[in-house]
Amino acid sequence: MVMAKKMKEGRRLKLDAFTAIIPYIMVERCDAANHFTMSFDCQAAEALIRKLRNDGYESIGILHIILAAYVRTVAQRPKINRFIRGQKIYARNGIVVNMVVKRHMRLEERDTSIKMFFDPSDSLYDVYSKVNKELEAVYADNSNSLDKTADLINYIPGLIKKFTISCFKTMDYFGLLPKALINVSPFHGSMYITNIASLNLPPVTHHLYNFGNVPIFIAFGAKRWVMELNEDGSVNKRRVIDIVFNLDERICDGYYYASAVKVLKKCLTNPELLLEKPEEVVVDNG
Repeated sequence: MVMAKKMKEGRRLKLDAFTAIIPYIMVERCDAANHFTMSFDCQAAEALIRKLRNDGYESIGILHIILAAYVRTVAQRPKINRFIRGQKIYARNGIVVNMVVKRHMRLEERDTSIKMFFDPSDSLYDVYSKVNKELEAVYADNSNSLDKTADLINYIPGLIKKFTISCFKTMDYFGLLPKALINVSPFHGSMYITNIASLNLPPVTHHLYNFGNVPIFIAFGAKRWVMELNEDGSVNKRRVIDIVFNLDERICDGYYYASAVKVLKKCLTNPELLLEKPEEVVVDNG
């Protein structure tokens, strides 16, 4: 059942007593963080990327495939798109993904963050278009809305700045942060993703942020070859990508998370499924 009360980012869920109590026991997001690592055979994804690039989608890559697989997973397992606010559990309206972007790969280059907005019904083509739109905007502008907001806050003297951030945290607890601030905040959203493959490194186990409401952090690393021994003694060589998840266990139980990871892996190893919109979008009714 869903309560009528609405929030800017989602709707409050009426859940069983034990689930509702958990956020009062594990108050901070980092208290409830579970880490999980998964590898998937990326050769089918690479083949699809080559085909789509020949079809004119010149900049499509693994990032688009992973994001489209995540969006499809939310469409089938919507409970992973919940969030905690004020020790209450909410179902998020829409899918919001945050990602850090470096405009130029230089040590002195300033990082920024982008927010990408998706619908559960999006196909890989939709994800490709929306991701590229945000990336093109940030590459074309040396200072986006997040940068300008951070610069403005940084002008505030130290002690007053600390008080200001404390006020933001209190407002966030009660769901009173202005929508304009939430729309630029990298700490609010469905998921945070980082592409460590661009640095040719394995994925890191990244922490969750206690401020805001992002319940999932995904990091994926560079492709690597693995050798697997078959039952008949032969050796199979596969190309894989490792993904590390950091999950807020308060939003759904481990069995549900495991089911969602299986959906994600199925989409990653059979990426042609993402070319069409989902036949059904499941709604989170608690």
